[in-house]
Amino acid sequence: MSRNIDAIDRRILEELERDGRLSIVELSSRVNLTNTPCSERVKRLERSGYISGYRAILNMEKLGLGHLTVVQVSLSATAGNNSLDAFNIAVSQVSEIESCLMLAGSFDYLLTVRTRDIVHFRQVLGEKINKLPGILQTNSFAVMEVVR
Repeated sequence: MSRNIDAIDRRILEELERDGRLSIVELSSRVNLTNTPCSERVKRLERSGYISGYRAILNMEKLGLGHLTVVQVSLSATAGNNSLDAFNIAVSQVSEIESCLMLAGSFDYLLTVRTRDIVHFRQVLGEKINKLPGILQTNSFAVMEVVR
C-alpha cells in the first residue's frame, strides 16, 4: 500500500533523478536528514513504486550513435487491438528505436531513432521502420540539438 509522499520525499526523488549514484551520506546531506531516516525513505520509495529503477545515461556520440531522428508514424488501421499489438511487438525488435510513444492526435506513434549518421538512418527507415506491420506513412525529423 502506498501512501502520500511529503516534501522531503519529493526532494529525495529530485536529487536521485539528477544523480542516481548519490550515496546515502550525500543524499542525506542534500535533503537535511540523518543517514538512517534517509535510507529508510529511499527504501520505502522503492518498495512503493515511486522509484522504479536506476540506470546509466550513455554518451551516444562516444558509442557511435550520435544521430537522433524523430519519426511520426501513421498506421493504416488502428481499430481493434490486433494491428496495434502487431506494431507494438515488431517495433520493440528494432534496436535503433530508442523510444516509441503511442499518441492521440493526427498520427499514431512517435519514435526516437538512434543511428550513426543520416545514411544509417535512411537504411533503418527503409529496411526496418517502413516494413513494420500496418505502416501507412512516416514523417522524419532530424534532431539538430537536444535542449533538455
